[in-house]
Amino acid sequence: MTTDAEAFDADFIVVGSGFGGSVSALRLVEKGYRVLVLEAGRRWQTGEFPKTNWLAHKFLWLPGLGFYGIQRITLLENVLVLSGAGVGGGSLVYANTLLEPPPAFFEDPRWSGLGEWRSALAPHYAEARRMLGATPSRFLGPADQTLREVAEELGVAETFHQPEVAVYFGKPNEAAADPFFGGEGPPRVGCTYCGGCMVGCNVGAKNTLDKNYLYLAEKRGAEVRPLTTVTGISPHPSGGYTVATRRTGPFGRRGAPLRARHVVLAGGVLGTVPLLLDCKRRGLLPALSDRLGDYVRTNSEAIVGALSRRGDASNSRGIAITSGFYPEPNTHVEIVRYGEGQDAMGRLSALMVDGHGGRARRLLRFIGEVARSPLDFLRTQVPFGWAKRTIILLVMQSVDNHLRVKLRRRWWWPFGHHLVSELPSGQSRPPTYIPAANLIARKVAAKTDAVAIGAVNEALLDAPTTAHILGGCSMGENAASGVIGADHQVHGYPGLYVCDGSAISANLGVNPSLTITAMTELAMSRIAPASNP
Repeated sequence: MTTDAEAFDADFIVVGSGFGGSVSALRLVEKGYRVLVLEAGRRWQTGEFPKTNWLAHKFLWLPGLGFYGIQRITLLENVLVLSGAGVGGGSLVYANTLLEPPPAFFEDPRWSGLGEWRSALAPHYAEARRMLGATPSRFLGPADQTLREVAEELGVAETFHQPEVAVYFGKPNEAAADPFFGGEGPPRVGCTYCGGCMVGCNVGAKNTLDKNYLYLAEKRGAEVRPLTTVTGISPHPSGGYTVATRRTGPFGRRGAPLRARHVVLAGGVLGTVPLLLDCKRRGLLPALSDRLGDYVRTNSEAIVGALSRRGDASNSRGIAITSGFYPEPNTHVEIVRYGEGQDAMGRLSALMVDGHGGRARRLLRFIGEVARSPLDFLRTQVPFGWAKRTIILLVMQSVDNHLRVKLRRRWWWPFGHHLVSELPSGQSRPPTYIPAANLIARKVAAKTDAVAIGAVNEALLDAPTTAHILGGCSMGENAASGVIGADHQVHGYPGLYVCDGSAISANLGVNPSLTITAMTELAMSRIAPASNP
């Protein structure tokens, strides 16, 4: 006879293993629950990452082609999205930076009425820093010094800073036992400043989630199943939820249905939101809020930079992000770098274009830039040496604007419905031109004998680039105003939670990893321990 416990494959199924999923897995298993983590990506070990991002099959996430890399690149109608994949989620590819957002984030009216968020999250930000091994960046290179000079010229030198980063700065090439968790963590090797953070840390110095939250969750009994894609979620007639899966890949087989008392969705905006949209379309979760897919935000980003004309330029040594400053109260600028030889992402860069005006005008301005500076245009088309020659600048703003995403079927798309974006009428759209970003890029370029560059999709498509896609499952008091409540439970579906970037309900203006971690810590702290641990 099947017992009640045996009827469930787990107490909690966690879908995704990024910052929300890994935190959920650890805190739930510590409360005595049986936890199963389903991850669409593969598991990576230190030393297995590609040495260069030219190795597309190891770097890019294109599972339909059998590519299971850590970098996902998604072009929607209004934005180009960079995100992560694999066991450890975005931590495998992110730039290590752990920043707390400005007060405007906590006070945004989209969610401020649901709680005193700044005080409620304060202890969880502290715990997130501890768990992720946050420490001030210990490297300043020539690019950082140039950025400091620009901050001084703009009269904001006091805002120049080195951020806290999730990097272990121990002795290079010498393994040290567990620097963070009192004997429980894996042996670690100190950073060598190779610049390879965003292609995958082959040294083992980057504090990815498989070295802290997820590592500890597995030690305490959580099970992680990689290369498992969730295709549907529905309430079970006898309680809990049924989760449908298939093997990730071009010919992945359907798995046996899984059953859990509760489900935590942690697949990020490009995982959680389309999954829920599809479940609503198919009638599996028909009562989902009509706000699902609304308020998707880009963090108001621009990725610009300066491509040196000098052959001896060397901007690759260091960690991914080492310094930043605030040219305006709501604008943050960071230096970003790739390691030497990791030049493939340079194919997304182009001559910088100023001004607003839509796709046609942006394209005409780009053609004008090419005509005025043909040699500089040719320099941007040389693929090799791009990482060493380029100072990348990531600019983010805590300014309210958003997109809407939905599923749509088109005659030329053979794989059913796919995710599309659109601009809500009468609403502020994510910027494709940030004057402060272009100004700073041109100042950096002038100081380093370089060409000011932007993103090719901004120049040709009037679509911004974001590495921090957020929202789509925003909070609200009820289903009429949001997808989830303040406890991260989906309205109308008790026991179904969303804990990832899609739950962030306002623009952060800084890198989101620390905030996703802290918000998930708070959500998990509100779940009672298992009654029979």
